[in-house]
Amino acid sequence: MQNSREPLTGISPHQLPLPLRLAVGTGILSGEQEFLDFSQDDPQAADVVYWGYGLSRLSPVERQEALLKAWELTGKVLIVAEEISIPSRLRGEIGFNGEEVVPLHPDYQYYQHGELKSYLEETLETVATPAGLGVYFLWRPGKMPQLWNWRVREGESEDKQRSDWLIYLASEGVTKVRDGVVNLPEIQEQIRVLFGSWEEAEAAAVQLLERVNQPGDVPSYCLESGVGKKLPGALYVHVSALGELHPVLRCYEAIARRHIGQIEGATLVKFSIDKPKISYLFYPDFDTEAHPILRGSLQIDFPEMRISYIDYDGIDNPPVLHRKDAFVTPDYPLYQLFVNLTEQEEKLGLLKKGRDIGTRHGWERCLANFGVEIEGHDLRVNAASLAQQQHHVPQIERHKAAILRREISRPVRLALEAGLFGENHTFFDYGCGFGGDVERMQARGYESAGWDPYYHQDESLVEADVVNLGYVINVIEDLEERREALLAAWQLAKKVLIVAAMVLIDDKINGVVAYGDGVITRRNTFQKYYSQEELKSYIEGVLNVEAIPAALGIYFVFRDQRLAQIVQAAKFRTKTPLPRVFKSFEDYRELLQSLMEFACDRGRLPAPGELPEERAILSEFKTYRRAFQVITKITHPEEWEAIRQKRRRDLITYIAVSNFGRRHSLSYYSPEVRNDIKFLFPSYKKACEIAESLIFVLTDLSEIVNCCRESPVGLMMGKGFYIHISALNALAPLLRIYEGIVSRTFGRLDEATVIKFHTKSHKISYLYYPNFDISPHPALYSGMKIDLRDLRVTYYDYEPQRDPPILHSKERLVTTEYPHYEKFAKLTRQEQAWGLLDDPEAIITRKAFGKMLEANCAEIRNHCLSWRKDADPEQVKLVKAALEERLRG
Repeated sequence: MQNSREPLTGISPHQLPLPLRLAVGTGILSGEQEFLDFSQDDPQAADVVYWGYGLSRLSPVERQEALLKAWELTGKVLIVAEEISIPSRLRGEIGFNGEEVVPLHPDYQYYQHGELKSYLEETLETVATPAGLGVYFLWRPGKMPQLWNWRVREGESEDKQRSDWLIYLASEGVTKVRDGVVNLPEIQEQIRVLFGSWEEAEAAAVQLLERVNQPGDVPSYCLESGVGKKLPGALYVHVSALGELHPVLRCYEAIARRHIGQIEGATLVKFSIDKPKISYLFYPDFDTEAHPILRGSLQIDFPEMRISYIDYDGIDNPPVLHRKDAFVTPDYPLYQLFVNLTEQEEKLGLLKKGRDIGTRHGWERCLANFGVEIEGHDLRVNAASLAQQQHHVPQIERHKAAILRREISRPVRLALEAGLFGENHTFFDYGCGFGGDVERMQARGYESAGWDPYYHQDESLVEADVVNLGYVINVIEDLEERREALLAAWQLAKKVLIVAAMVLIDDKINGVVAYGDGVITRRNTFQKYYSQEELKSYIEGVLNVEAIPAALGIYFVFRDQRLAQIVQAAKFRTKTPLPRVFKSFEDYRELLQSLMEFACDRGRLPAPGELPEERAILSEFKTYRRAFQVITKITHPEEWEAIRQKRRRDLITYIAVSNFGRRHSLSYYSPEVRNDIKFLFPSYKKACEIAESLIFVLTDLSEIVNCCRESPVGLMMGKGFYIHISALNALAPLLRIYEGIVSRTFGRLDEATVIKFHTKSHKISYLYYPNFDISPHPALYSGMKIDLRDLRVTYYDYEPQRDPPILHSKERLVTTEYPHYEKFAKLTRQEQAWGLLDDPEAIITRKAFGKMLEANCAEIRNHCLSWRKDADPEQVKLVKAALEERLRG
């Protein structure tokens, strides 16, 4: 690039950076202009000054000084270009340099496109005109060339020239253009020839703009367009064909470019029909690849002109394009080549499964199934393979997937149980089906609403504290629509989004056939079955927020990370009864009750602002410590010390699970947890060291087994250690951390009753015994096994007729505080006395234990062992004699 005050000559525009290419393309920068690259040493004044990509690297003071200096050297126009930040749906904030995505440097200050405009205008007190994303032209007063960005197609018909003028007048503003042509007689003459007068041109432009702003007009012209490819919800047009669209659509798109400038490198423009939005799609290999991959999508939301970006580069399974001829006009240089390719593919039936071939993996599977290879834009077909491919795609009736429920759905029930619904919280059910959850949440006193594309399509989409997307994404067969549904639900969630989807199980599912990336049931409803980890990855990939597993196939995604931390921490806090009060303190009971409950719950005294009764307590006692001294005088101090030790163990467990994989800073945790750490540990560093030492021990299976053997609660049986879910927090921190890491990653089997720690390998199973409390020996109904060596998840179920495994000695699995502990223990003592439990291997299943009972003339009723009334009397005598001998021995 040339420097100082020399004209910019001898350089091809293709060799120039984007900002200067834009300047050359608009006629601002020519060989006659003195040009200065402001980044060079010893800058001198010039007509055109260019400062590219330097703002973000400077401090605020340096930035302002440099910008003012560049402006001082500018004779006519200053070109400022900067890498900007753009919100990305897949990756959070991304950097963009006008042409491609770039990494964001942590030490630089980045502006968004509109923020950069505001900064330039406030600093230089002039208008900053967008030329491209992050590229602005700033003119000296009176130096802006008239109609600098105006383009009319010379040599075209009068109708097309008239259309070009209308687009320019309407999108730029009639008054602004009129002021620019006052001293241009040749332009005034052209206006007179095309419109009759300036007034008539102005009236036509105003009318066009009114049509653009009229609700429903843009979608109507999209649907009626003879140019471009119409798909459900949008019209797609190649950038080369924009000039052939109806003036309303051209003006609509021109308004977007007026705010953001030229979109360099965009291939297609997507006009959304169902929402006011334009997207610029980047297919850099559109001409050379038969089915180019989508690299990115720049989206402009009207009327705010909000910019967002979806970066598909590096995505394993990006969208691919088909029927390229549909996006361009017949005069496109490669039009016939595209047509020939489409005709070949249609003849072979490759394009019939449109929704199934929209991604690279789907398209590659389709080609493999048909025995087809593509070389350039030609097909090579294996005829033998083709003859075997006869596919029938049934009509998908998505609304039939709605479930008629008589009780609240599982995802919403789990959210209620997790405490996600606070007082006055609102609820919205996205894809509510028949609306059962909405009705039942309203009955619980929560303001609730819902929307469904089939059953409640006239309802409005409204924001709510808790939004449920329950079993919706698994019935949407279109990948893009599935992602948009997830994003739409997330945008409505003010505090938390519940996402639930069907998950994969290893058992064969009867009555289904393969369809795309999901299955079709006998009701012709699409079902996408995820694996648990696949669902988590999908949610996090789309929303760029951690998805916290609540159960099998159910995730909570928190907008409010403080709430997420509170909910997570609560899972690891042991419920402890208040210490017993052995002396009367009626004078202070009401005042100090809340302090006692807080100290019992947190294992510490409150920090300032944590206790609602703070003012009253401190007014009486001056400090919490003095108030607590009154409490310790009428309770046993050792009980409070035991509570503190429990809380330390709880906190170590929570820190270990939260920091698994990487250590978070203290600020990651909620204020309540930060206060817990400060009060209960010498430092956060020390707490982390303790937690990490326990995680390290987990690699040694023998340590886990020893911990299981030494546990005062739980049952060692066969190749595992079993414990009831309610007793989990009674385990040693090592086992709690072990299970916590698993459940944080995969979630637990919904309604899991028992957890099995495998003692021969690094595995954990979640087991569901639906009648644990009722049945003396409950049968295993289903289970989920997680192998930590390869993160493989296996689901299995036991139908009643298959003779399922059953449980014995239930009291061993629970704590002594469990409501039915004594009843369980009494039955076990009876069974032990009769010798029924002597050979555990002989009574593993329901039928096996039934035979044992029959052989001993026994039956169990209401958790009590008794003689069977229909038993053979002689057999009863023999059994009783054996029992007496057993007791004597």
